[in-house]
Amino acid sequence: MRFEPERWRFCPQCGAALADAHIGGLPRRVCSEDGCGFIAWGNPVPVVCALIECLDRDGHMLLARNAAWPEGKFALVTGFLERDEAPAEAIAREVKEETGLDARAVHWIGNYAFAEANQVLLVYHVQATGQIMLNEELAEVKLIPKDRLKGWERGTGFAVLDWLAHRQVD
Repeated sequence: MRFEPERWRFCPQCGAALADAHIGGLPRRVCSEDGCGFIAWGNPVPVVCALIECLDRDGHMLLARNAAWPEGKFALVTGFLERDEAPAEAIAREVKEETGLDARAVHWIGNYAFAEANQVLLVYHVQATGQIMLNEELAEVKLIPKDRLKGWERGTGFAVLDWLAHRQVD
């Protein structure tokens, strides 16, 4: 689902009609009601993402399928950054919550715009150990040998492509 505040017709705060205005150098949707002050800024949400390397499973890489996704669709483990949480700590927490694995090392890969979901992805390579125990968010995981891992040209796939291009061969 694409985030498109430019298509909004009514103010989510007071219900009045929204109008177009240029604020901060960009077109924005603003409330037409005096005193409301709502502006649809459209700022992206920070999301942490983990490319997980399972150290006690011959270094296989873990991809996950969210319970809401169709069969066969896998990606990185992701989660929202919480208030007052450092991104590297957030991704270690998400890995533990969603897969049961313990992060042993967390390495920065990069940040990527994901306009379709109005997100900025903060992506890490996470080396992890432990028993895989999925929470209710994930339907299944698959383990892929490093040399068979491929990136994709959408969302978190760009980070996988970057990691593959820059990682040192074992």
